[in-house]
Formats: sequence, C-alpha cells, structure tokens
Amino acid sequence: MGEKMLAPWTDKFFKIPDSDLAIYKRVLPAESPLLDALELINWTALDAQVRSFYCEKYGQPAIPPLIMLKLEFLSFFYRLSDAKVIQRCQTDLLFRWFLQVPICAPLPNSSSLTRFRGRLGAEGFKKVFDQLISSAREQDLLKDRLRLKDASHVLANVAIPTTLSLLAQLRNRMLDIVRQLDQQSAIGFEIKAEQVRLETAQAEVEVKLQSRLELVIDILKWLQDQPPEPPSPTRDSLWKKLAAIRQLAEKIVRDCQQPGQGNRTLSVVDPDARRGMHGSFYEGYMVDVMMDADSQLITEVEVIPANGAEANDTIHLVEMEQQTHGNQIAQISLDGAGFNGPMLRTLEDPAGLAVDVISPPTTREETAGFAASKFQLNEDKTRVTCPGGQVSGKAWFKKEKPHSRFFNFGKTRCLACPLLSQCHPRMKETSRWGRQVNKNEFEHEYERARQKSTTAEYERVRREHPAIERKINEIVRHHGGRRARYWGLSKVRIQQIMTCFVINVKRILKLLKGEVEVCVLTMQ
Repeated sequence: MGEKMLAPWTDKFFKIPDSDLAIYKRVLPAESPLLDALELINWTALDAQVRSFYCEKYGQPAIPPLIMLKLEFLSFFYRLSDAKVIQRCQTDLLFRWFLQVPICAPLPNSSSLTRFRGRLGAEGFKKVFDQLISSAREQDLLKDRLRLKDASHVLANVAIPTTLSLLAQLRNRMLDIVRQLDQQSAIGFEIKAEQVRLETAQAEVEVKLQSRLELVIDILKWLQDQPPEPPSPTRDSLWKKLAAIRQLAEKIVRDCQQPGQGNRTLSVVDPDARRGMHGSFYEGYMVDVMMDADSQLITEVEVIPANGAEANDTIHLVEMEQQTHGNQIAQISLDGAGFNGPMLRTLEDPAGLAVDVISPPTTREETAGFAASKFQLNEDKTRVTCPGGQVSGKAWFKKEKPHSRFFNFGKTRCLACPLLSQCHPRMKETSRWGRQVNKNEFEHEYERARQKSTTAEYERVRREHPAIERKINEIVRHHGGRRARYWGLSKVRIQQIMTCFVINVKRILKLLKGEVEVCVLTMQ
C-alpha cells in the first residue's frame, strides 16, 4: 500500500468505495447481531458524545472516535483482548463492515485502544452509556414504574501478597523513582535493604515486618523532602509518579502502624482493590446495577470497592439516573441490603428522591417484656419514660451502632415496679442494671418497611425481583464481569460500563425487532 493511503486519519479517508460495497454485498451474511446493531442503534448520537473528548482544532486528525468506540464494543461483545479484536478486524469482513471502513483501510494498533480508554476515562464511557439509555427513552422502551437493583463481587486481577511481600513491592517501586531522581541515594537504600534482609533472615515475622517497615518509612521521608513541583516540564511525568507513589506509601504505612482500622491497601499493583464479603471473603470490587423491570434495560451501573456501602450506592444510582434523564422513578426493589435506615429515609423522602422502596426486612429479635416502642422519648431525646412512669438515665451510645441510643433504668426502681414481670421478666437480683432500652434513629423507617412486607404489593414486586439476578448472571458469567480486566477502580468501572452497554445493545435489538416485549405487569 502506497504512502498516500497512509495519510493522516480522517473521516473522508474511511469512505467506502463502490467496489468495496459490491464485495461487502456479496459476502456479508443475511442476518447478524452486528448488522442489526449497525442499523438500529443511534451511533451518530454516540459519536457526538465521544467526539466531545477530542480537540479537532489542533494537530493531525485523530482516528475517527466512532471507530475506536466500535472497536471497544466488539472487544466486549465477543470477549476479545485488544490485540485479538484488531487481528479479527484485519480478516473478518463483517467486523470491517460494522466499523464502516474500506476493505483495504489500515486499522489502529492495539495500543490505540489503551490511549482511547485513557482519553475518555470512566466519565466518557458513562456518557456513552447514558446516551444509549436516552436513545432508548426516545424510542419509548423505558418505563419508570419499577427499578430492580442488585450487586455482585468482582475479583481483582492480582495475586494478593502477604504484608511482607506488599512492603517489598512498595519498596521496589519507591526505589524506581529514587533511582531516576538520585542514583547515589538509590544505591544507598539498596545496600540498606540487603543489610536488613541478611540481619533478619532467621528472625520472627514480626521483626521482619518492623525492619522492612522502617526502611520504607526512611525512603518515604526522602521522597517527601523532594520539591512539590518538577524543576522542568520535561520531568512532569516523573513528578506525577512521585506524587502517586508517595500517597500510596503513606497509606500503606498507616495501615501497618494502625492495624484493625479497616480499608487496608492490599496490593501495590491494584491499590484500589479491597477485601469484602459476598458469601465468603474476596479481594476486589463490587459491581452495582439498577435495571428497568419492564424493558430489562440496565439504567445505571457503578463500581465500588469490595468493602463499599451498597446501601449508600443505591442512593447514588437513583440520583444519577434522575439527574441525567430528568425522570422520576416510582419504585425500587432491593435485596436485604435495602433494609437500611439512612437509605430508606433518603430514598422515600417526599421532598427529595420520593422513591418507594421494596426490600425484605431482617428478622427482628423478640424482646422479652414491653417493646421499645412503649418507652416514650422525652422532649430533649436524652431520656425515655417507661410504661410505669419511671425515667431512665441519660442516653449512651455504642461505636458499632452509631444510629442507636441506649437507655438504662436503675435496678432498685425496676425491682420495686409493679410492672416488672411484664416489662423485664428475665431480670435477676444480681443484675447491675434494670431494664435497658434501645431506640433506633430510623425506627419509623424500619417499621414502615416491615408493615409494607405484609402487603400484596410487596409480594407482586418481589416476584419480579429475580430478573435482576439473571441480569447480574449475564454480566458476570456470560460477559466476563466476574474478574477485573484492568487494575484500578476507574478502569474497572470502564470494564463494567462497557459490559452493561453491550448487554443493553443486545436487549434493545430484541425489543426493536419484536423478539421480546416491554410489558408492564398489573395487579391480579
């Protein structure tokens, strides 16, 4: 191919000649999901979203952004790596037709996809996802009757090291930066590291940890003494790496010095990964998805660390959708994570999000004697009055239960109370206190949720809830969402957003072709 064909990338450069059209017409299959996607999806609107991240006034023309987006789509649609999707596009005419490029047109290399993801970031891919949902709304595919929400775990793409190995990895990364700034200082730290290794070779693990931590702290102090700004623009990249490794080192040092605080950094390779519980302990992230119950289109998706608060993220998902599309969700169904007082109050606030929440309540421990609701809070909410007219001591709190207040009644008064057998039948003469009462700040929200769980409306909505579990299964099993492709929260978000984008495209094609229907269920 002559040099003229390898001119700078332009949209005109990718115009398909008539001779290629004739070949495409003869070899393309009669039916294919890619052909349907090319025809039925509004790629022009998606192109506008992607182009907003490019500057077209300066420099050589870039590869048309829509081609890059379609390459990403193909990668997630067929679960191909960057190199494999480019290789497939070189030989597969169906792929080339989907890209809308001439048969002999050169394609970008796989590194271009990495730069494309870096250019758009999670924000850009989220805009593309939102645009697809907006197009679905314009085609009247979405309803606002009911949202189904669920989350699942995503395994980090790393081997989680021991604390000793973590400190060793951190030390090596810090020394890489030191070596670029001052070769002599790097050699000094390397000699010190070897000395520490030899001196502690036969020592206990705790001694090894302490000595290696002290070395990391010494290197960190050296890095902290470096000027905050690069001495010249040519070293700007190095100073950004310096700032990043310094921040990571400070976090890991705090984790080691203050064990038991939670939110530990587990890996230098993927510093955003955290340990969480989903059936059993795992390391990685959590993908949180909200879906329209009628069309089964995913309307929002978010990725949070494995130890993140799913209830708080539910509020975030609802806010994102309603702010982005200006709609009003009527109802949302969640699993047991939805039985959360702060979340229930925020979502169901008539002056706020005004969303009716359907969630199975947790089993309530039956209290022997009078229920806590029989004890009345005083005006200042610092004491309660029991059914017998006695006033408790001042409220006190437990660190692990920040939304609850505890009130104790004096032992002497309780023993003398005629209602003791009804109020505190388990009290013993050896007890230190009389009756203890727990008042939850969100007691009203919890009681409303429990009452709602006894209604026919609750049963109807819960019959629809398994649809979101099937959608989660499609994400994590059929599209590889169970394991992170990349390192870092932002990049894992890109993976899950594009996975949901592809799944939505597949669903939209079925809806538009009439293979499935948007059906609003009604009460029987």
